[in-house]
Amino acid sequence: MKRLFGTDGIRGIAGTAPLDPPGVRSFGVALADVLAAEAGHRARVVVGRDTRESGPWLMQAIADGLAARGAETIDAGVITTPGLAYVARSVPFDAGVMISASHNPYRDNGLKVFSRDGFKLPDAIEMKIEASVLDGGREAPPEGAGRPIPDGSLVRRYVASLEGVVPAGRFASLSIVLDCANGSATEIAPRVFRDLGARVTTRGDAPDGRNINLDCGSLHLDGLARVVREGGHDIGLAFDGDADRCLAVDRTGRVVDGDHILFVCGTRLKRERKLTGDAVVATIMSNFWLEKRFGELGIKLHRAQVGDKYVLEMMMAEGAALGGEQSGHVIFRDRGTTGDGILTGLLLLDAALDGAEPLETVLDGIVPYPQILINVPVASKPDLRAHPAIGPVVEAAERDVAGRGRIVLRYSGTENLARVMVEADDDALVRGTAERIAASIRDHLA
Repeated sequence: MKRLFGTDGIRGIAGTAPLDPPGVRSFGVALADVLAAEAGHRARVVVGRDTRESGPWLMQAIADGLAARGAETIDAGVITTPGLAYVARSVPFDAGVMISASHNPYRDNGLKVFSRDGFKLPDAIEMKIEASVLDGGREAPPEGAGRPIPDGSLVRRYVASLEGVVPAGRFASLSIVLDCANGSATEIAPRVFRDLGARVTTRGDAPDGRNINLDCGSLHLDGLARVVREGGHDIGLAFDGDADRCLAVDRTGRVVDGDHILFVCGTRLKRERKLTGDAVVATIMSNFWLEKRFGELGIKLHRAQVGDKYVLEMMMAEGAALGGEQSGHVIFRDRGTTGDGILTGLLLLDAALDGAEPLETVLDGIVPYPQILINVPVASKPDLRAHPAIGPVVEAAERDVAGRGRIVLRYSGTENLARVMVEADDDALVRGTAERIAASIRDHLA
């Protein structure tokens, strides 16, 4: 079992272990050692960050650790996570490290590591880094040894790659609103969409180090919906702090989640005979309507565990071109190695313009199954189904929804939370079942 890495890298409160300066310097040493063993030479690592106030000193701590082993740090500056993955593989570097806690509040931060191919590290490599950090028994290297080398061309390279996705002027007919979450997308996304012809209004575009994701971005769509409706705009796109996810609202302010995006883009790929294997990968959290509608169109829906890393693994195993999560992590396998919010927004708009029906009409025809997700704070994370008190409650609940829905139980990979998801054909059944399971978890694990 991994001890530092969760479903999306190492994450915690910036300044506290393992994201305190000595811990991060030790991480840099461990990464350099692992890369040297794999590549046979001193590593060259590109490091990027979002807009959190802790980003610069975390960058320096990583560089200190890398320098202790003779590795070089290239500073990409503020960049999106998929942008960092793109430059890691396209320049190329031996690895890339993104400093971000994605959609979390500013006090949190994290380290996401990408290989020279732009993929998140395999579990086995992450565990080697963990062992070196936690069991190495060595002192952390001193502060100030690293000298990150700034390279502003890396963001420009990423922007150019995005602008090549659709024809020039493709969005000239559109008025759009971009919510940049006061994060990594703040400078990049408006530039891309304006260069492609769109009339762009922005919000969440004034980062101050502490307002990332604060009442804005993909977790807070009400403000975006209001601006779109009141301004008569065609659509709104919302990113999270590091812009690896994208959600949208239509011209009426209705939410377009990751399942909707998979449906719109998947059906287009199917029409164009570009949906390899006639399959799409979603997660265990995706609503059953998506599986049902895809089935009617001859598209097989595969379900992976939560986390775009696991979505990508299943996409590669199944040869699928498209996959993603309800949260807006969407992966277009022929264009990237991780979820990319700006790319997702580009391809959603492109598919909507290309469709026979307006996006609003497509959404009108979608009737989701009632679904509820309850997050329960926990002090420990035992197997819920094997727990002597919680297990029987879950077993009885599964009998109640058999043939009518499903229950998904999992722990958060980054927080001390148990997630209880229930989906069925009856709203009262869904709510009552979820609350019964959540109460049992709360009684025994809080």
